[in-house]
Amino acid sequence: MHQFDAETADLLRAIVDFAGVRLGFDPVPLDGSATPAELSARAGRTITVDGIGGRQALETFDEVLSRACISADHPRNLAFIPAAPTRSSVLFDLVVGASSIYGGSWMEGAGAVHVENETLRWLADLAGLPAAAGGVFVPGGTVGNLSALVAAREAVRARLTAQGRSMPARWRFVCGAEAHSSLYQAAMVLDADIVAVPTGEQGRLTGPLLAAALDDLARQGGTAGQGGAAEHDGVFAVVATAGTTQFGIVDDLRGIVDVCRERGLWVHADGAYGLAALAAPSVRPLFDGIADVDSFIVDPHKWLFAPFDACALIYRDPVLARAAHGPQRAGYLDVLDSAANWNPSDYAIGLSRRARGLPLWFSLATHGTRAYTEAIETTLATTRAAAAQIATRPELELVRPTELSVVVFRRLGWSDADYHRWSGALLREEFAFVPPTRHDGETVARFAVINPRTTPADIEAILDTMA
Repeated sequence: MHQFDAETADLLRAIVDFAGVRLGFDPVPLDGSATPAELSARAGRTITVDGIGGRQALETFDEVLSRACISADHPRNLAFIPAAPTRSSVLFDLVVGASSIYGGSWMEGAGAVHVENETLRWLADLAGLPAAAGGVFVPGGTVGNLSALVAAREAVRARLTAQGRSMPARWRFVCGAEAHSSLYQAAMVLDADIVAVPTGEQGRLTGPLLAAALDDLARQGGTAGQGGAAEHDGVFAVVATAGTTQFGIVDDLRGIVDVCRERGLWVHADGAYGLAALAAPSVRPLFDGIADVDSFIVDPHKWLFAPFDACALIYRDPVLARAAHGPQRAGYLDVLDSAANWNPSDYAIGLSRRARGLPLWFSLATHGTRAYTEAIETTLATTRAAAAQIATRPELELVRPTELSVVVFRRLGWSDADYHRWSGALLREEFAFVPPTRHDGETVARFAVINPRTTPADIEAILDTMA
């Protein structure tokens, strides 16, 4: 089954044809979902002793399985944070898979790592980080946040050890109440406590709110007024959110950084969704302070038009990250020269990795960075148009002003059931995917606009269904 024979050549043609048809759809089909029983009946048993053959497996995927998956790149898919990869990035993802590149070490993947690092440098430059900054592409924001927090805690441990000081009984990190759920997973894996600071109606963690929360922790721990109080209280990092998933709110990065610098705390920015907007001049001022964080993440598979799954994790001082994460120790790994070469596996959790930054690199190299700025600005313009349309409709009301590319609004007079019936009907008709969300106990509607192919006319057509 490893040889390239006539049957493999036939399958190659079939798969290239399939990929070409899918890439050529304009727009792509929205499709839908299915129950386990429905899929079992339609697909039948696909894994057998002798195999069903590549053609049959491809046909089953095409006719049954793929049609039970909602297309993330449909222009009227406004759910969660969808995806809108460029055709070039998807095409190059095929190349990455076909090339069997191991992206964990320079020795085995030097060419791939080189251009991944060039891509990371572009992101670091957007943020204004120093020339020494660097990092790695990891599978997603959860792994990115966790890896950054591991580095932050290890940096504090090393400092305390060097100073001959004891470790706290419990470690903890601080974030705003609107921070992403992945941080709670990170706290569980780290066996650390998470302190979520209430942010009120604004949903924004600010410098004063953070300072008050840290002072309160110090009072609780009896370290108020003492030098290094944050470390005594077990606080090793503060996570600022640069674009919340629910509303697209950007925390007070400048205020948070200033508070943390006064107290010697690591600042990590979770910009999985929002930091792509660093490329958009119209909203760049929202991110004042990002140049001074210790680490940040941004997911190219969200608003930077790359395929799933890729998260860029960047450190101000990669030396601290390498001290926390690697090199991994094993006799067979001794040949990897970490002192002279950049081994991506030294900067995050995990050893084995595909070169997942390559599709983004190829798209950037193909189209240029100006095209990315224009595409993001297009989505922001569509978001503003959506908010304006909602403001003119008496039956609709914005829940809060838009900040990035998320619009949350209510249909006056609707119950929870009304929203769900409406959303379900849109999907059944394969017209749009707009599931409702919950805010302060209320069911409301939400648009996440990250596809440049989404137009104000698409928004208008969806809003018309709520009349």
